[in-house]
Amino acid sequence: MSFQAILYIQEREKERERERELKMREEMNQQTQTRKIKGGLITMPFIIANEAFEKLASYGLVPNMILYLMNDYKFGIAKGTNIIFLWSAATNFAPILGAFLSDSYLGRFLTIAFGSLFSLLGMLLLWLTTMIPQLKPPHCNQLTEACKPSTHSQFAFLIFAFMFISIGAGGVRPCSLAFGAEQIDNKNNPNNGRALESFFGWYYAASAMAVLVAFTVIVYIQDHAGWKVGFGVPMILMLLSVILFFVASSLYLKTKVTKSIFTSFVQVLVAAYKNRKVVAGPPNRWHHLRKDSATTTVPTERLRFLNKACIIQNPKDVTPDGFASNPWRLCTIEQVEELKSLIRVLPLWSSGLMMSINVSQSSFPVLQAKTMDRHLGSSTFQIPPGSFPFFTIGTIAIWVILYDRVIIPCLSKILQKQVHLGVKFRMGIGLVISTLAMIISAIVEHIRRKKAIEEGAVVNMSAMWLIPQYCLHGLAEALSAVGQNEFYYSELTKSMSSIAGSLFLVGMGVANLLASVILSAVEKLSRGSGSEGWITSNINEGRYDCYYWVLAIMSFVNLFYFVACSWAYGPCVDEKETCEDSDEE
Repeated sequence: MSFQAILYIQEREKERERERELKMREEMNQQTQTRKIKGGLITMPFIIANEAFEKLASYGLVPNMILYLMNDYKFGIAKGTNIIFLWSAATNFAPILGAFLSDSYLGRFLTIAFGSLFSLLGMLLLWLTTMIPQLKPPHCNQLTEACKPSTHSQFAFLIFAFMFISIGAGGVRPCSLAFGAEQIDNKNNPNNGRALESFFGWYYAASAMAVLVAFTVIVYIQDHAGWKVGFGVPMILMLLSVILFFVASSLYLKTKVTKSIFTSFVQVLVAAYKNRKVVAGPPNRWHHLRKDSATTTVPTERLRFLNKACIIQNPKDVTPDGFASNPWRLCTIEQVEELKSLIRVLPLWSSGLMMSINVSQSSFPVLQAKTMDRHLGSSTFQIPPGSFPFFTIGTIAIWVILYDRVIIPCLSKILQKQVHLGVKFRMGIGLVISTLAMIISAIVEHIRRKKAIEEGAVVNMSAMWLIPQYCLHGLAEALSAVGQNEFYYSELTKSMSSIAGSLFLVGMGVANLLASVILSAVEKLSRGSGSEGWITSNINEGRYDCYYWVLAIMSFVNLFYFVACSWAYGPCVDEKETCEDSDEE
Protein backbone atom coordinates (compact mmCIF):
# COMPACT_ATOMS: atom_id res chain seq x y z
CA MET A 1 0.00 0.00 0.00
CA SER A 2 1.41 3.37 -0.98
CA PHE A 3 2.19 6.13 1.48
CA GLN A 4 -0.47 8.37 -0.11
CA ALA A 5 -3.09 5.65 0.37
CA ILE A 6 -2.17 5.29 4.04
CA LEU A 7 -2.50 9.07 4.53
CA TYR A 8 -5.86 8.99 2.75
CA ILE A 9 -7.15 6.20 5.03
CA GLN A 10 -5.91 8.03 8.12
CA GLU A 11 -7.63 11.26 7.00
CA ARG A 12 -10.87 9.36 6.41
CA GLU A 13 -10.67 7.79 9.86
CA LYS A 14 -10.11 11.24 11.39
CA GLU A 15 -13.11 12.63 9.54
CA ARG A 16 -15.28 9.75 10.77
CA GLU A 17 -14.01 10.32 14.29
CA ARG A 18 -14.82 14.02 14.06
CA GLU A 19 -18.33 13.19 12.76
CA ARG A 20 -18.87 10.78 15.67
CA GLU A 21 -17.70 13.46 18.13
CA LEU A 22 -20.00 16.06 16.59
CA LYS A 23 -22.93 13.66 16.74
CA MET A 24 -22.19 12.82 20.38
CA ARG A 25 -21.94 16.53 21.22
CA GLU A 26 -25.27 17.22 19.52
CA GLU A 27 -26.92 14.42 21.49
CA MET A 28 -25.40 15.73 24.72
CA ASN A 29 -26.56 19.25 23.91
CA GLN A 30 -30.07 17.99 23.26
CA GLN A 31 -30.06 16.14 26.59
CA THR A 32 -28.72 19.23 28.33
CA GLN A 33 -31.41 21.41 26.73
CA THR A 34 -34.04 18.92 27.85
CA ARG A 35 -32.73 19.08 31.40
CA LYS A 36 -32.63 22.86 31.25
CA ILE A 37 -36.33 23.22 30.39
CA LYS A 38 -37.73 25.35 33.18
CA GLY A 39 -41.17 26.34 34.33
CA GLY A 40 -44.24 24.18 33.96
CA LEU A 41 -46.76 22.81 36.43
CA ILE A 42 -44.08 21.87 38.98
CA THR A 43 -43.58 25.55 39.86
CA MET A 44 -47.27 26.22 40.51
CA PRO A 45 -47.36 25.16 44.21
CA PHE A 46 -44.38 27.34 45.11
CA ILE A 47 -45.70 30.47 43.39
CA ILE A 48 -49.24 30.05 44.71
CA ALA A 49 -47.92 29.33 48.22
CA ASN A 50 -45.75 32.46 48.13
CA GLU A 51 -48.72 34.67 47.23
CA ALA A 52 -51.11 32.91 49.63
CA PHE A 53 -48.80 33.20 52.64
CA GLU A 54 -48.08 36.85 51.80
CA LYS A 55 -51.80 37.63 51.80
CA LEU A 56 -52.41 35.50 54.87
CA ALA A 57 -49.75 37.45 56.75
CA SER A 58 -50.59 40.97 55.55
CA TYR A 59 -54.41 40.67 55.63
CA GLY A 60 -54.22 39.18 59.11
CA LEU A 61 -52.81 42.46 60.40
CA VAL A 62 -55.67 44.66 59.18
CA PRO A 63 -58.87 43.78 61.13
CA ASN A 64 -57.58 44.48 64.66
CA MET A 65 -55.06 47.17 63.74
CA ILE A 66 -57.37 50.00 64.86
CA LEU A 67 -57.46 48.44 68.36
CA TYR A 68 -53.67 48.21 68.45
CA LEU A 69 -53.24 51.84 67.39
CA MET A 70 -55.81 53.11 69.90
CA ASN A 71 -54.73 51.00 72.88
CA ASP A 72 -50.95 50.86 72.45
CA TYR A 73 -50.17 54.06 70.52
CA LYS A 74 -52.91 56.16 72.14
CA PHE A 75 -54.28 57.37 68.80
CA GLY A 76 -57.82 58.66 68.58
CA ILE A 77 -60.27 56.76 66.43
CA ALA A 78 -60.16 59.39 63.66
CA LYS A 79 -56.36 59.45 63.45
CA GLY A 80 -56.08 55.68 63.70
CA THR A 81 -58.71 55.18 60.98
CA ASN A 82 -56.97 57.66 58.67
CA ILE A 83 -53.65 55.86 59.14
CA ILE A 84 -55.23 52.53 58.24
CA PHE A 85 -57.03 54.08 55.27
CA LEU A 86 -53.79 55.56 53.91
CA TRP A 87 -51.98 52.29 54.54
CA SER A 88 -54.67 50.34 52.63
CA ALA A 89 -54.64 52.88 49.79
CA ALA A 90 -50.85 52.63 49.51
CA THR A 91 -51.07 48.84 49.47
CA ASN A 92 -53.71 48.89 46.70
CA PHE A 93 -51.81 51.30 44.47
CA ALA A 94 -48.30 49.96 45.15
CA PRO A 95 -48.74 47.27 42.44
CA ILE A 96 -48.46 50.04 39.84
CA LEU A 97 -44.90 50.72 41.00
CA GLY A 98 -44.19 46.99 41.21
CA ALA A 99 -45.43 46.41 37.66
CA PHE A 100 -43.31 49.30 36.40
CA LEU A 101 -40.12 47.99 38.01
CA SER A 102 -40.85 44.43 36.92
CA ASP A 103 -41.59 45.12 33.26
CA SER A 104 -38.98 47.86 32.88
CA TYR A 105 -35.92 46.99 34.95
CA LEU A 106 -35.88 44.10 37.43
CA GLY A 107 -37.97 41.35 35.86
CA ARG A 108 -40.70 39.42 37.66
CA PHE A 109 -38.49 37.04 39.66
CA LEU A 110 -36.39 39.78 41.26
CA THR A 111 -39.43 42.00 41.86
CA ILE A 112 -41.22 39.19 43.74
CA ALA A 113 -38.02 38.36 45.61
CA PHE A 114 -37.45 41.95 46.76
CA GLY A 115 -41.16 42.37 47.50
CA SER A 116 -41.20 39.28 49.70
CA LEU A 117 -38.15 40.49 51.60
CA PHE A 118 -39.65 43.97 52.08
CA SER A 119 -42.88 42.45 53.44
CA LEU A 120 -40.87 40.29 55.84
CA LEU A 121 -38.88 43.33 56.99
CA GLY A 122 -42.06 45.37 57.54
CA MET A 123 -43.67 42.60 59.59
CA LEU A 124 -40.48 42.19 61.60
CA LEU A 125 -40.48 45.91 62.44
CA LEU A 126 -44.16 45.76 63.39
CA TRP A 127 -43.55 42.73 65.60
CA LEU A 128 -40.64 44.54 67.27
CA THR A 129 -43.05 47.30 68.39
CA THR A 130 -44.73 44.66 70.56
CA MET A 131 -41.43 43.31 71.94
CA ILE A 132 -39.46 46.49 72.66
CA PRO A 133 -41.26 48.90 75.07
CA GLN A 134 -39.22 51.89 73.91
CA LEU A 135 -40.80 51.71 70.43
CA LYS A 136 -44.24 52.85 71.64
CA PRO A 137 -45.71 55.05 74.40
CA PRO A 138 -45.62 53.71 77.98
CA HIS A 139 -48.59 51.74 79.19
CA CYS A 140 -51.25 53.69 81.04
CA ASN A 141 -54.93 53.62 81.99
CA GLN A 142 -56.64 55.86 79.47
CA LEU A 143 -59.75 56.16 81.65
CA THR A 144 -58.04 57.41 84.84
CA GLU A 145 -54.88 59.21 83.70
CA ALA A 146 -53.49 61.35 80.90
CA CYS A 147 -51.46 59.16 78.60
CA LYS A 148 -48.34 60.29 76.81
CA PRO A 149 -48.70 60.33 73.01
CA SER A 150 -46.20 58.59 70.78
CA THR A 151 -43.00 60.46 69.98
CA HIS A 152 -41.97 61.38 66.45
CA SER A 153 -39.40 58.58 66.36
CA GLN A 154 -41.92 56.00 67.62
CA PHE A 155 -44.47 57.15 65.06
CA ALA A 156 -41.84 57.08 62.30
CA PHE A 157 -40.84 53.51 63.21
CA LEU A 158 -44.47 52.41 62.94
CA ILE A 159 -44.95 54.17 59.60
CA PHE A 160 -41.79 52.56 58.21
CA ALA A 161 -43.21 49.17 59.14
CA PHE A 162 -46.42 49.95 57.25
CA MET A 163 -44.46 51.34 54.29
CA PHE A 164 -42.31 48.22 53.94
CA ILE A 165 -45.39 45.98 54.07
CA SER A 166 -47.09 48.06 51.35
CA ILE A 167 -43.97 48.08 49.18
CA GLY A 168 -43.69 44.32 49.60
CA ALA A 169 -47.31 43.80 48.55
CA GLY A 170 -46.67 46.01 45.53
CA GLY A 171 -43.82 43.74 44.49
CA VAL A 172 -45.49 40.37 45.08
CA ARG A 173 -49.14 40.83 44.07
CA PRO A 174 -48.87 42.24 40.52
CA CYS A 175 -45.99 39.97 39.52
CA SER A 176 -46.91 36.68 41.18
CA LEU A 177 -49.87 35.99 38.89
CA ALA A 178 -47.94 36.98 35.75
CA PHE A 179 -44.85 35.04 36.86
CA GLY A 180 -46.89 31.90 37.44
CA ALA A 181 -48.72 32.24 34.13
CA GLU A 182 -45.35 32.67 32.43
CA GLN A 183 -44.22 29.30 33.80
CA ILE A 184 -47.35 27.55 32.53
CA ASP A 185 -47.72 29.32 29.18
CA ASN A 186 -44.32 28.11 28.00
CA LYS A 187 -43.69 26.57 24.59
CA ASN A 188 -40.92 24.42 26.06
CA ASN A 189 -43.46 22.69 28.30
CA PRO A 190 -46.04 21.12 25.95
CA ASN A 191 -49.11 19.06 26.85
CA ASN A 192 -50.21 21.48 29.57
CA GLY A 193 -53.73 21.47 28.15
CA ARG A 194 -55.81 24.17 29.75
CA ALA A 195 -53.32 24.47 32.60
CA LEU A 196 -53.27 28.27 32.28
CA GLU A 197 -56.99 28.55 32.98
CA SER A 198 -56.62 26.07 35.85
CA PHE A 199 -53.74 28.08 37.29
CA PHE A 200 -55.79 31.30 37.35
CA GLY A 201 -58.61 29.51 39.14
CA TRP A 202 -56.45 27.80 41.77
CA TYR A 203 -54.43 30.98 42.26
CA TYR A 204 -57.53 33.00 43.07
CA ALA A 205 -58.99 30.22 45.25
CA ALA A 206 -55.77 29.99 47.27
CA SER A 207 -55.73 33.77 47.69
CA ALA A 208 -59.35 33.75 48.83
CA MET A 209 -58.71 30.98 51.35
CA ALA A 210 -55.66 32.86 52.65
CA VAL A 211 -57.81 35.95 53.27
CA LEU A 212 -60.44 33.76 54.94
CA VAL A 213 -57.90 32.23 57.33
CA ALA A 214 -56.44 35.69 57.98
CA PHE A 215 -59.82 37.12 58.97
CA THR A 216 -60.59 34.20 61.27
CA VAL A 217 -57.57 32.33 62.63
CA ILE A 218 -55.07 35.21 62.75
CA VAL A 219 -57.65 37.56 64.27
CA TYR A 220 -58.58 34.90 66.83
CA ILE A 221 -54.91 34.50 67.82
CA GLN A 222 -54.55 38.27 68.27
CA ASP A 223 -57.68 38.41 70.43
CA HIS A 224 -56.72 35.49 72.69
CA ALA A 225 -52.91 35.38 72.68
CA GLY A 226 -52.03 39.09 72.53
CA TRP A 227 -50.14 41.25 70.08
CA LYS A 228 -46.75 39.60 70.52
CA VAL A 229 -48.01 36.24 69.29
CA GLY A 230 -50.66 37.81 67.03
CA PHE A 231 -48.07 39.81 65.08
CA GLY A 232 -45.40 37.14 65.39
CA VAL A 233 -47.45 34.50 63.56
CA PRO A 234 -47.85 36.64 60.39
CA MET A 235 -44.12 37.33 60.46
CA ILE A 236 -43.36 33.60 60.63
CA LEU A 237 -45.79 32.93 57.80
CA MET A 238 -44.11 35.60 55.69
CA LEU A 239 -40.73 34.01 56.42
CA LEU A 240 -42.16 30.69 55.21
CA SER A 241 -43.40 32.45 52.07
CA VAL A 242 -39.90 33.74 51.33
CA ILE A 243 -38.32 30.33 51.91
CA LEU A 244 -40.80 28.53 49.63
CA PHE A 245 -40.24 31.01 46.84
CA PHE A 246 -36.46 30.82 46.93
CA VAL A 247 -36.35 27.02 47.34
CA ALA A 248 -37.73 26.59 43.81
CA SER A 249 -35.49 29.27 42.28
CA SER A 250 -33.71 26.77 40.01
CA LEU A 251 -37.05 25.58 38.57
CA TYR A 252 -38.36 28.96 37.47
CA LEU A 253 -38.31 30.30 33.94
CA LYS A 254 -36.83 33.80 34.36
CA THR A 255 -37.37 36.14 31.45
CA LYS A 256 -34.90 38.98 31.11
CA VAL A 257 -36.14 42.55 30.68
CA THR A 258 -35.03 43.97 27.35
CA LYS A 259 -36.66 47.41 27.50
CA SER A 260 -38.68 49.78 29.65
CA ILE A 261 -42.31 49.26 28.75
CA PHE A 262 -43.43 52.56 30.34
CA THR A 263 -40.73 54.52 28.52
CA SER A 264 -41.88 52.79 25.35
CA PHE A 265 -45.44 54.05 25.90
CA VAL A 266 -44.23 57.63 26.27
CA GLN A 267 -42.05 57.31 23.19
CA VAL A 268 -45.02 56.17 21.10
CA LEU A 269 -47.14 59.11 22.25
CA VAL A 270 -44.34 61.61 21.61
CA ALA A 271 -43.48 60.15 18.21
CA ALA A 272 -47.15 60.04 17.16
CA TYR A 273 -47.53 63.71 18.12
CA LYS A 274 -44.36 64.76 16.31
CA ASN A 275 -45.41 62.85 13.18
CA ARG A 276 -49.07 63.93 13.32
CA LYS A 277 -48.77 65.78 9.98
CA VAL A 278 -47.00 62.93 8.21
CA VAL A 279 -49.07 61.21 5.51
CA ALA A 280 -49.01 57.42 5.73
CA GLY A 281 -47.36 55.77 2.77
CA PRO A 282 -47.28 52.19 1.48
CA PRO A 283 -46.96 49.32 3.97
CA ASN A 284 -43.25 48.87 3.32
CA ARG A 285 -42.62 52.16 5.10
CA TRP A 286 -43.49 50.67 8.47
CA HIS A 287 -40.49 50.13 10.70
CA HIS A 288 -39.32 46.96 12.44
CA LEU A 289 -37.24 46.76 15.61
CA ARG A 290 -34.92 44.23 14.05
CA LYS A 291 -34.51 42.63 10.67
CA ASP A 292 -35.41 39.25 12.16
CA SER A 293 -38.40 40.57 14.09
CA ALA A 294 -41.47 38.33 14.09
CA THR A 295 -43.83 41.32 14.34
CA THR A 296 -46.21 41.90 11.48
CA THR A 297 -45.05 44.44 8.90
CA VAL A 298 -48.35 46.33 8.97
CA PRO A 299 -49.91 47.84 12.12
CA THR A 300 -53.56 47.22 12.93
CA GLU A 301 -56.22 49.70 11.87
CA ARG A 302 -57.47 50.27 15.41
CA LEU A 303 -56.38 53.57 16.99
CA ARG A 304 -54.79 54.55 13.68
CA PHE A 305 -53.59 57.91 15.00
CA LEU A 306 -50.83 56.02 16.85
CA ASN A 307 -49.62 54.37 13.63
CA LYS A 308 -47.80 57.54 12.63
CA ALA A 309 -45.29 56.83 15.37
CA CYS A 310 -43.81 54.00 13.27
CA ILE A 311 -43.63 55.67 9.83
CA ILE A 312 -40.16 55.79 8.30
CA GLN A 313 -39.76 59.23 6.75
CA ASN A 314 -36.12 58.90 5.85
CA PRO A 315 -33.91 55.80 5.36
CA LYS A 316 -31.39 57.41 7.72
CA ASP A 317 -33.96 57.12 10.53
CA VAL A 318 -33.05 53.42 10.72
CA THR A 319 -29.55 52.20 11.58
CA PRO A 320 -28.00 49.27 9.63
CA ASP A 321 -28.78 46.87 12.51
CA GLY A 322 -32.49 47.70 12.39
CA PHE A 323 -32.82 50.17 15.27
CA ALA A 324 -34.31 53.66 15.17
CA SER A 325 -31.70 56.40 15.26
CA ASN A 326 -34.11 58.54 17.32
CA PRO A 327 -36.59 56.41 19.31
CA TRP A 328 -38.51 59.56 20.31
CA ARG A 329 -39.45 60.18 16.68
CA LEU A 330 -39.61 56.67 15.27
CA CYS A 331 -40.99 53.65 17.13
CA THR A 332 -41.55 50.05 16.17
CA ILE A 333 -44.85 48.42 15.33
CA GLU A 334 -44.40 46.27 18.44
CA GLN A 335 -44.25 49.37 20.64
CA VAL A 336 -47.32 50.86 19.00
CA GLU A 337 -49.32 47.65 19.31
CA GLU A 338 -48.39 47.28 23.00
CA LEU A 339 -49.80 50.71 23.80
CA LYS A 340 -52.87 49.98 21.68
CA SER A 341 -53.51 46.75 23.58
CA LEU A 342 -53.42 48.58 26.93
CA ILE A 343 -55.74 51.36 25.72
CA ARG A 344 -58.15 48.81 24.27
CA VAL A 345 -58.59 46.85 27.53
CA LEU A 346 -59.26 49.94 29.67
CA PRO A 347 -62.98 50.25 28.80
CA LEU A 348 -63.63 46.62 29.77
CA TRP A 349 -61.48 47.15 32.86
CA SER A 350 -63.66 50.11 33.86
CA SER A 351 -66.82 48.04 33.38
CA GLY A 352 -65.62 45.72 36.15
CA LEU A 353 -65.32 48.50 38.72
CA MET A 354 -69.02 48.34 39.59
CA MET A 355 -68.70 44.76 40.82
CA SER A 356 -65.80 45.75 43.06
CA ILE A 357 -67.87 48.66 44.40
CA ASN A 358 -70.67 46.25 45.31
CA VAL A 359 -68.29 43.82 47.00
CA SER A 360 -66.71 46.65 49.03
CA GLN A 361 -70.02 47.32 50.84
CA SER A 362 -68.90 45.16 53.74
CA SER A 363 -69.62 47.36 56.76
CA PHE A 364 -73.40 47.69 56.29
CA PRO A 365 -74.16 43.93 56.36
CA VAL A 366 -72.25 43.77 59.65
CA LEU A 367 -74.60 46.42 61.10
CA GLN A 368 -77.55 44.45 59.74
CA ALA A 369 -76.32 41.20 61.30
CA LYS A 370 -75.96 42.85 64.73
CA THR A 371 -79.71 43.57 64.79
CA MET A 372 -80.73 40.04 63.70
CA ASP A 373 -80.85 36.57 65.24
CA ARG A 374 -77.44 35.01 64.57
CA HIS A 375 -78.00 31.67 66.31
CA LEU A 376 -77.41 28.46 64.38
CA GLY A 377 -80.73 26.71 64.76
CA SER A 378 -81.57 26.00 68.40
CA SER A 379 -77.95 26.13 69.60
CA THR A 380 -76.63 28.86 71.86
CA PHE A 381 -73.71 29.65 69.53
CA GLN A 382 -73.99 32.91 67.62
CA ILE A 383 -72.09 33.74 64.44
CA PRO A 384 -70.08 36.95 65.04
CA PRO A 385 -71.33 39.80 62.81
CA GLY A 386 -67.89 40.23 61.26
CA SER A 387 -67.63 36.56 60.27
CA PHE A 388 -70.33 36.56 57.60
CA PRO A 389 -67.80 37.43 54.82
CA PHE A 390 -66.76 33.80 55.31
CA PHE A 391 -69.62 32.85 52.99
CA THR A 392 -68.31 35.12 50.22
CA ILE A 393 -64.78 33.76 50.37
CA GLY A 394 -65.98 30.20 50.83
CA THR A 395 -68.19 30.49 47.75
CA ILE A 396 -65.21 31.69 45.71
CA ALA A 397 -63.12 28.69 46.73
CA ILE A 398 -65.94 26.18 46.23
CA TRP A 399 -66.83 27.55 42.79
CA VAL A 400 -63.26 27.47 41.53
CA ILE A 401 -62.87 23.85 42.65
CA LEU A 402 -66.21 22.78 41.14
CA TYR A 403 -65.56 24.69 37.91
CA ASP A 404 -62.09 23.23 37.46
CA ARG A 405 -62.72 19.66 38.64
CA VAL A 406 -66.41 18.99 37.98
CA ILE A 407 -68.21 21.38 35.63
CA ILE A 408 -65.66 21.69 32.82
CA PRO A 409 -64.65 17.97 32.80
CA CYS A 410 -68.32 16.88 32.79
CA LEU A 411 -69.28 19.28 30.01
CA SER A 412 -66.25 18.19 27.98
CA LYS A 413 -67.21 14.55 28.42
CA ILE A 414 -70.84 15.16 27.48
CA LEU A 415 -70.04 17.26 24.40
CA GLN A 416 -67.12 15.02 23.34
CA LYS A 417 -64.76 17.99 23.05
CA GLN A 418 -62.76 20.33 25.24
CA VAL A 419 -65.12 22.98 26.66
CA HIS A 420 -63.89 26.47 27.45
CA LEU A 421 -66.04 29.37 28.69
CA GLY A 422 -64.76 32.62 27.20
CA VAL A 423 -63.33 35.25 29.50
CA LYS A 424 -65.81 37.94 28.42
CA PHE A 425 -68.69 35.52 28.96
CA ARG A 426 -67.54 34.81 32.52
CA MET A 427 -66.99 38.51 33.19
CA GLY A 428 -70.50 39.32 31.96
CA ILE A 429 -72.17 36.55 34.00
CA GLY A 430 -70.27 37.82 37.05
CA LEU A 431 -71.68 41.32 36.55
CA VAL A 432 -75.23 39.92 36.18
CA ILE A 433 -74.89 37.96 39.43
CA SER A 434 -73.43 41.03 41.18
CA THR A 435 -76.50 43.04 40.12
CA LEU A 436 -78.78 40.27 41.43
CA ALA A 437 -76.89 40.30 44.74
CA MET A 438 -77.60 44.02 45.21
CA ILE A 439 -81.31 43.51 44.41
CA ILE A 440 -81.54 40.75 47.03
CA SER A 441 -79.63 42.94 49.51
CA ALA A 442 -82.17 45.73 49.03
CA ILE A 443 -85.16 43.37 49.47
CA VAL A 444 -83.74 41.70 52.61
CA GLU A 445 -82.91 45.08 54.17
CA HIS A 446 -86.41 46.39 53.39
CA ILE A 447 -87.94 43.40 55.21
CA ARG A 448 -85.50 43.66 58.13
CA ARG A 449 -86.11 47.40 58.60
CA LYS A 450 -89.87 46.93 58.50
CA LYS A 451 -89.64 44.29 61.25
CA ALA A 452 -87.27 46.50 63.25
CA ILE A 453 -89.75 49.36 63.24
CA GLU A 454 -92.50 46.99 64.40
CA GLU A 455 -90.54 44.90 66.94
CA GLY A 456 -87.67 47.08 68.15
CA ALA A 457 -83.90 47.29 67.81
CA VAL A 458 -83.25 43.53 67.60
CA VAL A 459 -85.65 41.77 65.24
CA ASN A 460 -86.92 38.21 65.34
CA MET A 461 -85.42 37.50 61.92
CA SER A 462 -82.64 35.05 61.22
CA ALA A 463 -79.35 36.52 60.02
CA MET A 464 -79.13 33.55 57.69
CA TRP A 465 -81.20 35.66 55.27
CA LEU A 466 -77.95 37.55 54.64
CA ILE A 467 -76.14 34.45 53.40
CA PRO A 468 -77.58 34.48 49.83
CA GLN A 469 -76.24 37.95 49.07
CA TYR A 470 -72.83 37.01 50.46
CA CYS A 471 -72.75 33.85 48.35
CA LEU A 472 -73.85 35.72 45.22
CA HIS A 473 -71.11 38.30 45.76
CA GLY A 474 -68.60 35.46 46.06
CA LEU A 475 -69.87 33.76 42.91
CA ALA A 476 -69.79 37.06 41.00
CA GLU A 477 -66.24 37.74 42.12
CA ALA A 478 -65.11 34.19 41.30
CA LEU A 479 -66.44 34.49 37.75
CA SER A 480 -65.53 38.09 36.99
CA ALA A 481 -62.23 38.39 38.86
CA VAL A 482 -60.75 35.17 37.46
CA GLY A 483 -62.07 36.09 34.02
CA GLN A 484 -60.58 39.58 34.23
CA ASN A 485 -57.14 38.33 35.24
CA GLU A 486 -57.12 35.78 32.43
CA PHE A 487 -58.41 38.43 29.98
CA TYR A 488 -55.65 40.91 30.82
CA TYR A 489 -52.91 38.31 30.65
CA SER A 490 -54.15 36.85 27.36
CA GLU A 491 -54.80 40.13 25.57
CA LEU A 492 -51.71 42.06 26.63
CA THR A 493 -48.29 41.10 25.30
CA LYS A 494 -45.94 38.97 27.39
CA SER A 495 -43.73 42.01 28.07
CA MET A 496 -46.72 43.59 29.84
CA SER A 497 -47.58 40.61 32.05
CA SER A 498 -46.92 42.43 35.32
CA ILE A 499 -49.14 45.30 34.19
CA ALA A 500 -51.81 42.72 33.41
CA GLY A 501 -51.42 41.28 36.90
CA SER A 502 -51.80 44.69 38.55
CA LEU A 503 -54.85 45.93 36.62
CA PHE A 504 -57.38 44.07 38.76
CA LEU A 505 -55.67 45.18 41.99
CA VAL A 506 -55.63 48.79 40.83
CA GLY A 507 -59.29 48.40 39.90
CA MET A 508 -60.06 47.36 43.47
CA GLY A 509 -58.30 50.47 44.78
CA VAL A 510 -60.17 52.74 42.37
CA ALA A 511 -63.45 51.00 43.28
CA ASN A 512 -62.87 51.69 46.98
CA LEU A 513 -62.39 55.38 46.26
CA LEU A 514 -65.47 55.45 44.01
CA ALA A 515 -67.52 53.65 46.68
CA SER A 516 -66.58 56.37 49.15
CA VAL A 517 -67.60 59.07 46.65
CA ILE A 518 -70.95 57.35 45.94
CA LEU A 519 -71.69 56.93 49.64
CA SER A 520 -70.89 60.59 50.36
CA ALA A 521 -73.03 61.73 47.43
CA VAL A 522 -76.01 59.58 48.52
CA GLU A 523 -75.67 60.80 52.10
CA LYS A 524 -75.62 64.44 51.00
CA LEU A 525 -78.39 64.24 48.39
CA SER A 526 -80.76 62.21 50.60
CA ARG A 527 -80.79 64.79 53.35
CA GLY A 528 -83.93 66.86 53.43
CA SER A 529 -85.26 69.49 55.78
CA GLY A 530 -84.93 68.03 59.25
CA SER A 531 -83.99 64.62 57.87
CA GLU A 532 -80.74 62.77 58.51
CA GLY A 533 -80.90 61.09 55.14
CA TRP A 534 -80.52 57.47 54.16
CA ILE A 535 -77.09 56.92 55.75
CA THR A 536 -77.25 57.21 59.55
CA SER A 537 -75.42 55.68 62.50
CA ASN A 538 -78.68 53.98 63.51
CA ILE A 539 -79.36 51.50 60.74
CA ASN A 540 -83.06 51.25 61.66
CA GLU A 541 -83.56 54.98 61.21
CA GLY A 542 -81.71 55.09 57.89
CA ARG A 543 -82.78 53.78 54.50
CA TYR A 544 -80.01 51.43 53.55
CA ASP A 545 -82.44 49.53 51.36
CA CYS A 546 -82.76 52.64 49.16
CA TYR A 547 -78.98 52.91 49.06
CA TYR A 548 -78.78 49.28 47.89
CA TRP A 549 -81.36 50.04 45.19
CA VAL A 550 -79.15 52.89 43.94
CA LEU A 551 -76.23 50.46 43.61
CA ALA A 552 -78.50 47.88 41.96
CA ILE A 553 -79.66 50.43 39.37
CA MET A 554 -76.07 51.52 38.71
CA SER A 555 -75.09 47.87 38.33
CA PHE A 556 -77.94 47.30 35.86
CA VAL A 557 -76.88 50.29 33.75
CA ASN A 558 -73.29 49.03 33.93
CA LEU A 559 -74.39 45.79 32.23
CA PHE A 560 -75.27 47.73 29.08
CA TYR A 561 -71.95 49.55 29.32
CA PHE A 562 -70.16 46.20 29.54
CA VAL A 563 -72.03 44.85 26.50
CA ALA A 564 -71.09 47.97 24.50
CA CYS A 565 -67.43 47.71 25.55
CA SER A 566 -67.39 43.99 24.76
CA TRP A 567 -68.88 44.56 21.30
CA ALA A 568 -66.45 47.40 20.56
CA TYR A 569 -63.47 45.31 21.67
CA GLY A 570 -64.20 42.48 19.28
CA PRO A 571 -63.13 38.84 19.67
CA CYS A 572 -60.59 37.91 22.33
CA VAL A 573 -57.66 35.57 21.87
CA ASP A 574 -59.58 32.59 23.26
CA GLU A 575 -62.54 33.32 20.94
CA LYS A 576 -60.24 33.50 17.91
CA GLU A 577 -58.63 30.17 18.86
CA THR A 578 -62.08 28.59 19.23
CA CYS A 579 -63.09 29.82 15.78
CA GLU A 580 -59.86 28.47 14.26
CA ASP A 581 -60.41 25.07 15.89
CA SER A 582 -63.97 24.99 14.53
CA ASP A 583 -62.74 25.83 11.03
CA GLU A 584 -60.17 23.03 11.19
CA GLU A 585 -62.86 20.56 12.17
